Amino acid sequence: MIFAKVAGVSSATVSRVINGSNLVKPVTAERVRRVIADLKFVPYGSATTLKYGRSSTYGLIIPDITNPFFPEFIRSFESILVDHNQDMLMATTDFHPSKMQQTIYRMLVRKVDGIALLAAEIETEPIEAVIHHRVPLVTMDRLLLAPGLSDVAIDYASGMNQAVQHLKQLRHRKIGYIGGSDGPTISDHRVRAFVNAMRSADLEVDPAFIRVGNYRITGGESAMTEVLALRHRPTALLTANDLTAIGALRVIRKNGLSVPKDFSIVGFDDIDLSDIVYPAHYDPLTLARTCRGVLQSAGIVGKES
Repeated sequence: MIFAKVAGVSSATVSRVINGSNLVKPVTAERVRRVIADLKFVPYGSATTLKYGRSSTYGLIIPDITNPFFPEFIRSFESILVDHNQDMLMATTDFHPSKMQQTIYRMLVRKVDGIALLAAEIETEPIEAVIHHRVPLVTMDRLLLAPGLSDVAIDYASGMNQAVQHLKQLRHRKIGYIGGSDGPTISDHRVRAFVNAMRSADLEVDPAFIRVGNYRITGGESAMTEVLALRHRPTALLTANDLTAIGALRVIRKNGLSVPKDFSIVGFDDIDLSDIVYPAHYDPLTLARTCRGVLQSAGIVGKES
């Protein structure tokens, strides 16, 4: 085996490192992994895959399993695969680049026939590894296309315009926004859509009213706490997703304030959990796109003032 020769070890040692054995000294294991990485080696996962060249397995990578949006997506994704007698290999990154790299490697080892990548806030290196091994890849909201690389884009412009217009009709003029993580791609797309929607509605965008969250309830709580500390507050807030909106609602109530009396809140995703918060969701609008068996949904959920 060429990897054993280059690393100066036996083939058995290389095999142990690939299979995660703890029988190899850490220094030796690191040397072998470095050689494997340099030579871009991906081992075969099974004899069946070796024989037929296909695994009938598709990878699904999501950023956060605790977000109720993703279990709903997983159910739809798996249903499609089951209908075609195919399997799913799922992984969660928790927004960690190192976990993303490990996940991509694991899926390449398993020789998946394709990967749906919903974790948008990532660097390009893991994606390049997938393309290098000619595994079809579908991303979400990266807006990048290449041979073997497709992208499913959500129409944030339409969604934000509808939300801003709704709030404007309710006579709101001071509208704020709580976004997702402070980073590239999907977070930037959403905040830009908000800013453009405000300008289209002839409403002023106040930078102090734009806050960063983390797509989780905790992020909504933290950002809403910052908003309440402002001397001049917005009267309505759009949020990057429903969990952020729920976090904002919790802080509003803890401070003795009310929705709809003191604030209007608009969430994005229309998850089932939004049905059980108070006040209840208003007129959900669903925007769907499909791309080779990949279903992505988004919605607007407004709370009337």
